[in-house]
Amino acid sequence: MGLGGVSLAALVQAGAADAMRSPMAPRVPHFAPRARRVVHFFLNGGPSHVDTFDPKPMLAKYAGKPIPGEYLRTERKTGAAFPSPFVFRKHGRSGLEISELFEKTAAHADDIAVIRSMHAQVPNHEPSLMLMNCGDSVQVRPSFGAWTLYGLGTENQNLPGFVSMCPGGMPIKDSENWRSAFLPGVLQGTFVDPQHREVEKLIEHIRSPHADGATQRRQLDLLRELNAAHLESHGGDPRLEARIESFELAFRMQLEASDAFDISREPAHVRAAYGDTVHGRQTLIARRLLERGVRVVQLWHGAGQPWDHHDNIEGNIRKHSADIDGPIAAFMADLKQRGLFDDTLILWGGEFGRTPSVELGDGGKSKLGRDHNHYGFSVWMAGGGVKGGQAYGATDDFGFRAEVDRTSVHDLHATMLHLLGFDHERLTYRHSGRDFRLTDVSGEVIREVVRT
Repeated sequence: MGLGGVSLAALVQAGAADAMRSPMAPRVPHFAPRARRVVHFFLNGGPSHVDTFDPKPMLAKYAGKPIPGEYLRTERKTGAAFPSPFVFRKHGRSGLEISELFEKTAAHADDIAVIRSMHAQVPNHEPSLMLMNCGDSVQVRPSFGAWTLYGLGTENQNLPGFVSMCPGGMPIKDSENWRSAFLPGVLQGTFVDPQHREVEKLIEHIRSPHADGATQRRQLDLLRELNAAHLESHGGDPRLEARIESFELAFRMQLEASDAFDISREPAHVRAAYGDTVHGRQTLIARRLLERGVRVVQLWHGAGQPWDHHDNIEGNIRKHSADIDGPIAAFMADLKQRGLFDDTLILWGGEFGRTPSVELGDGGKSKLGRDHNHYGFSVWMAGGGVKGGQAYGATDDFGFRAEVDRTSVHDLHATMLHLLGFDHERLTYRHSGRDFRLTDVSGEVIREVVRT
């Protein structure tokens, strides 16, 4: 009984110590992970799948003619079949077909798994953004990045574990896209506007104009002591805990972020490979953050909906694809050269796709663009345990609706968590009397895209 008491005391002490650990402390997942970190190229607005990663030759056959059958049920009025103005070619040993718009990215075709059978719930940006980022289109829920930090923590306590970069300001739905909701507040994403070059402008208040480091440390120690007393009197309020953590993280960031966000420290040939553009710079910053232990980095194309191509899709999508094709290809090559590719999960995509028929404006005139389409669209994954060189699932002959191996956003999230070492049904958090998870009450791992 004495030995049992000693063991129990040790277990209680260990449990108490674990409970007091920072929510950002590194954690062990359910099983051996294939990926240790995630980068998400978010093409907000809804990229056209039939112009990028889902070739549909039937559209050329029906060009200018109504699409037969009951395929089209669209948000706005659309007209005849609108074939892609871009050429698709086979790439790599796999022969994966990719549009000329992503010719540079296509050099990595054998590493890419395109999921061509995605579908969402509604054809509107706001709920679809919430579904893709947070797993729910209506209710307030934690983001994928926050769930990842909750499960894995972060390997660098001096930088945020989850960084979301969006040039020109926040996207539609603002910080709700990287929220922590009912998870500890410290797990939410940190927003950075990468349109700036100087570290002082990239990260607000990175340096104090009034005090040196030693003085700030003494100030922070006093503030932490006062906050700790306040926290004790309020019974461990998680919001206050998050605020205390944020003060400490902000101070540590002053030391390390100056280095991580300063791409001038990179060799000239590396900077040239990414390109001296906003998207080139933010993608290079992403690589620097990931190699320093940041767990999740989201790269938005810009504020608003730059990929919302309701008109002149040929000119607009060509311009926007050119913004990111080179940086993505350079990023993947750079990860491979540094030995980071195999344990970095890469996700590319938006909140939904576009219609295969042309959108009609006022008076029934063609705008040479495509409307929203949540019935079928594409995303792709690479690295981190992904079995590349394949297209999984399929839309119908015209690219309107997912028909073969239909894949929900919950399925996508379940697969991403699986690659990170989690059973998505077991990664839960108790809130308001029930256990919540990223995938709500559904979701299946897409085994075909997981490398064995």
